[in-house]
Amino acid sequence: MAESTKSATLSIDGNDYELPIFSPTAGPDVVDIRKLYGQAGVFTYDPGFTSTASCDSTITFIDGDKGELLHRGYPIDQLASMSHYLEVCYLLLYGELPSAAQLEKFELNITHHTMLHEQMVNFFRGFRRDAHPMAIMVGVVGAMSAFYHDSTDITDERQREIASHRLIAKMPTIAAWAYKYSIGQPFVYPRNDLDYASNFLRMCFSVPAEEYEVNPILSRAMDRIFTLHADHEQNASTSTVRLASSSGANPFACIAAGIACLWGPAHGGANQACLEMLKEIGTVDRIPEFIARAKDKNDSYRLMGFGHRVYKNFDPRATVMKQSADEVLDLLGVEDNPLLQVAMELEKQALEDPYFAEKKLFPNVDFYSGIILEAMGFPTSMFTPIFALSRTVGWISQWKEMIADPQNKIGRPRQLYLGDTARDYVDIENR
Repeated sequence: MAESTKSATLSIDGNDYELPIFSPTAGPDVVDIRKLYGQAGVFTYDPGFTSTASCDSTITFIDGDKGELLHRGYPIDQLASMSHYLEVCYLLLYGELPSAAQLEKFELNITHHTMLHEQMVNFFRGFRRDAHPMAIMVGVVGAMSAFYHDSTDITDERQREIASHRLIAKMPTIAAWAYKYSIGQPFVYPRNDLDYASNFLRMCFSVPAEEYEVNPILSRAMDRIFTLHADHEQNASTSTVRLASSSGANPFACIAAGIACLWGPAHGGANQACLEMLKEIGTVDRIPEFIARAKDKNDSYRLMGFGHRVYKNFDPRATVMKQSADEVLDLLGVEDNPLLQVAMELEKQALEDPYFAEKKLFPNVDFYSGIILEAMGFPTSMFTPIFALSRTVGWISQWKEMIADPQNKIGRPRQLYLGDTARDYVDIENR
């Protein structure tokens, strides 16, 4: 915990209260209000926690005004262009980039944990065929605690390590099997001779009837999608994982809670919403109509996949994702896909429009990742499961950090109560 070197004075009803101020290594100072209720008898009020730091962390830092995203101090664009997903997983989990020997051992550990307990096949088959893949993932991940009893004791550092590796390793298998189940195809088991992204693509798209070769361009694009979504500081799903873990819940239950939160369209469904917008536009000739609507202040319509709530100038992940989108579209083409034709022309017209430049409504990571996943052949129902797969390492890293924090307390937000005060019960015949 940082040391307080200055303080703020809060005046309430003529009484002054000194509140410590902590200075981070980056970002705004933080006023410590932990003793405020005990001293002054008041709570703070912050719906959405948009001005409240719920923890201290050393994992990820975001400066939305600068368009900066750092994992353990390393810029995301450098990691996405020069590193790969499992190396970034190691960085998030352990705080430093691995040596060659450390990375080899880590990759071996993950590779040999990719298979699921065979009884879990029956768990998948208990769902309806038309079940959403996210519903399946929430159920299956939560059920892992019933199959892996040797990694649920959160007080045991070795068990926490095993649970972390298992979740990172098995999530691609769970996501791929959820997809296969939804389309009525047989499950494809992981292979130890393939890298993380290639293994996932093969489990999604191969069939027993013929051999499947993973294209390295598609594998690299998939790996970048994983990397660019690995962690994003204290967002809704990460805060959910932390809140669930504050009660002492097992790691599989905590990650299942994160998946459930991510499922919400305001969080993990952004790239799916982007593709649905492109479907609504339909054809290239209708793009000017929708751009005009987006620019009309009297019209509530807005273009999905442009701008970002956190990043005020540009999304640092989008540059690398655009490069991957261009590579994938060059490989697969857009001639037979009207949706991708609309996407490319919309990007072109928006980037050339002064209104979008002035408002800083740039194509964000969701715009480009949606295009890539559509081009690869994933249905929109799989976009959020792939996001959950990618974010698992971030959730686990935050979970491990919280468990090891001596300041860890069960989460208990306060409220501004506006309901009735105490009143007496009235018998039913007198109401």
